[in-house]
Amino acid sequence: MKLVTQTPKKALKAFLKQKPLRSEIDVFKTNLIALLDKISVIEKRPKDETEEHLKNDLRDFLRDTYYRDTNAINTKDKKDLVIHLDKTTNSEVGVIIEAKRPTNIGEMVTADNPNKKALHELILYYLDERNKVGNFQLKQLVITNINEWYIIDANHFDKHIYNNTQIQNLYKTKVSDNKNNPFFYQEIEKLISKIDIEIPCVYFDIREYDTILRNNKKEDDRELSALLKILSPQHLLKIVTPNDSNSLNDKFYKELLHIIGLEEAKEDGKNIIRRKKESRFAASLIEATIEALQTEDVLHRLPDQSIYGSTKDERIFNIALELGITWINRILFLKLLEGQLITYHQGNKEYRFLNTETINDFDELFKLFHKVLAVNLSERSEAIKTKYGKVPYLNSSLFEISELEDQTIKINSLDNGGKLELIGTTILKEIKKKAATLPTLDYLFHFLDAYDFASEGTEDVQEDNKTIINASVLGKVFEKINGYKDGSIFTPAFITMYMCKQSIRLAVVEKFNEALSQKDKTLFDKFEDVKNYTSRLFKTQEILKANEIINSLRICDPAVGSGHFLVSSLNEIISIKAELGILADKEGNSISGYEIEIVNDELIITDPKTNILEYKLQNGKPLNKEIQRLQKALFYEKQNIIENCLFGVDINPNSVKICRLRLWIELLKNAYYKEETNFLELETLPNIDINIKCGNSLLSRFPLDADLSKALKSIKYDVKAYRGFVNDYKNEKSRDVKRGLQKIIDTIKTDFRTEIGNNDPKQIKLKKLSGDLFTLLNQGQIFELTPKEKKARKEKQTKLEADITKLSNEIEEIKSNAIYKNAFEWRFEFPEVLSNDGEFEGFDIIIANPPYIQHRELAHLSSNLKEHYNVYSGTADISSYFFEKALTVLKPKGILSVINSNKFFNAEYGKPLRAFLSNYNFKEIVNFEQVPIFDEALVSSAIFIIP
Repeated sequence: MKLVTQTPKKALKAFLKQKPLRSEIDVFKTNLIALLDKISVIEKRPKDETEEHLKNDLRDFLRDTYYRDTNAINTKDKKDLVIHLDKTTNSEVGVIIEAKRPTNIGEMVTADNPNKKALHELILYYLDERNKVGNFQLKQLVITNINEWYIIDANHFDKHIYNNTQIQNLYKTKVSDNKNNPFFYQEIEKLISKIDIEIPCVYFDIREYDTILRNNKKEDDRELSALLKILSPQHLLKIVTPNDSNSLNDKFYKELLHIIGLEEAKEDGKNIIRRKKESRFAASLIEATIEALQTEDVLHRLPDQSIYGSTKDERIFNIALELGITWINRILFLKLLEGQLITYHQGNKEYRFLNTETINDFDELFKLFHKVLAVNLSERSEAIKTKYGKVPYLNSSLFEISELEDQTIKINSLDNGGKLELIGTTILKEIKKKAATLPTLDYLFHFLDAYDFASEGTEDVQEDNKTIINASVLGKVFEKINGYKDGSIFTPAFITMYMCKQSIRLAVVEKFNEALSQKDKTLFDKFEDVKNYTSRLFKTQEILKANEIINSLRICDPAVGSGHFLVSSLNEIISIKAELGILADKEGNSISGYEIEIVNDELIITDPKTNILEYKLQNGKPLNKEIQRLQKALFYEKQNIIENCLFGVDINPNSVKICRLRLWIELLKNAYYKEETNFLELETLPNIDINIKCGNSLLSRFPLDADLSKALKSIKYDVKAYRGFVNDYKNEKSRDVKRGLQKIIDTIKTDFRTEIGNNDPKQIKLKKLSGDLFTLLNQGQIFELTPKEKKARKEKQTKLEADITKLSNEIEEIKSNAIYKNAFEWRFEFPEVLSNDGEFEGFDIIIANPPYIQHRELAHLSSNLKEHYNVYSGTADISSYFFEKALTVLKPKGILSVINSNKFFNAEYGKPLRAFLSNYNFKEIVNFEQVPIFDEALVSSAIFIIP
């Protein structure tokens, strides 16, 4: 047996990204120094007394640093120390600690030779807990001599010790024959010497940190971060920290809702976000917007008011909500940008710009949006350059005046004089003591400043006690604000990670087979085969070719919501490239020597010393050329993947905005300063908005096999040109050129609609009937018709006219039918999945968590669903139709990955869906019967993966 050691940093992974508080570091240093100072004193005492003091001093250090008031720490039976799962000694043991004197070399383990008494004792105490107590809650097992620490995950003991038949038989003999402990230690030593296994463990030596511990340089304290965390409850007891990147910060969420003017409520058993019913505050963002909309009487400016509701009040509110979400999206994006700029420049507060000193009213905020962030640095006015010199230009359409803003109001229409009452549970405790209200923008900026937006991915000590808000937390906030109206539910991170990993790896295998396999021979059966192949690629062109293969993936979420699946897919593709050894910069130079993995739905990148990647500048330049290369490579990879591989559709325009925002935020994480500007300007963001579209995924006027050939002949652009215009749009920086490209793209799609419509069977039949009628009415007669012939002709005319009227009405019904207002035309909306001849090829992966909408809410769509879906049932919920639509828009060898209710397994309404799915071979079904996956929905779920 050997112990395979890893550093604390390596073991902590995602937890390493969370900053320790200054107060936590100070307490840790004080208590650890006190413990170390006692060692020399301890060693002078007799052996028995020494070990007793050692246990007590170690207990005091752990208790006073981490576990006071939360977990009992004491001896138990013969065990040196145990940490209980709660504050009582009656609770189960989570951690067993075997402690030795520093000078007791003979009984202390080493990595190469762990077969020492310390290990023998630990094994016995572990088996006692498992067998005598029946404790299945053990988390970690520790051996230490105060200086050296070995921390072993109890799962490894479960696998290699508990499940070892010889060890279990030895333990049973000891217990049944009442053998003493020395007998067990002697025999277990013999067994261990014959076991050829490697057990992973965390190892560190505190003496290596002694200098940092005892100096007074605060900047060195970041080196203690991993040491502090490795002994914390989060690691030793595997307690999920409240700052987990994927957990919602409820306090932040509730106060943000208050400032916006919304509230969370339950209607029909479903959580929804709505305008406050009581205690509305005129200065909240929504109420101020509603007032401005009413004052300016904007509804008549909208070409189609009905899309915002059926009543005037409903329309005004929905417009105000969409505008409010647009503005809040911009502000939160800017808060993340501000935090990132401060981090890049090592805490330089000159890069703060989102505060009341700089932005004192809505007019100035309008200027920041549209005269600063939407304008290239060289084109900004002198006054703007002076005030906002450190705010970069990003080329994001997020800061262009939106179509709705253009038709209604902009943020500078809001009243600057309003004051908003602070919520009772506000984080602004000190301000609330002095004032019960604040001007709306003051409140918003002070509220945001009370949180830490600058800490993601750094190991620095957090000098002030602020809760971290990162992109993942915001993602869940966005989803909650926006999702409940249409039944969307936040998908837990472990679900999105699993589904993306399983489906994308299957698709990668298929992609490599498509690109490289011979006609009658499949080269790759599983992902490991691809991995073996790419391990032999060393030439630049080979690496670039392998990247091209993966970049040809087309992944779509037809109910995209806030974009969680797309973000997880982005991370998974980068992780796959790293695992295959083909992750490279733009020139094809391999990114090697770094570990890139996904932990808790976050992409973690560490260097050979297990330090987290941190892009920072010093004296106006990146710390080194390699960090610049890596940051650029990651930005380029993300841009490539987002532009080429990721697509989404959602019926809710606010969801579409939020999804685009999340993808921009993912790019923002790896934004870099450009060498050609002497590191003064950030690389701009691409126009990825064109990949995320608004529409009803389930409704289309045109079938996927509608003939585009005549349309392509009658218009001046082909599919390659269409695809080219879309690609040009994504990377265009000029607003005027981008508008021109958008106009061309819209014209192409309009032409497609017209030509496909002209070739519709109903239109063709109508033309024929009209022709027949024309011929009938304009036929010349040589001889006068008999009365019988006249009657027959009249009857034929009447029938033709009736048929024409009926067919014309049907065609007009389809054109004008309100249900088609948001119809999404899969046939041509994404040129990336069309062949050069215009054939619909489909996506490689459809991945989704369809909304939970019951059949009662689908009544207005019932006739259409019945006509177009094989899975139709009068009582089926919306997910049945998503199954069929998803499988329809997939490639022939595409992969469907869906998490959904499993009710259709047995329900009567599921019979047509079960029959439909019986035509497909399932790769995997993960059934969560009675296991609650979603916080917001009491529903049994299952994951379905169909290749």
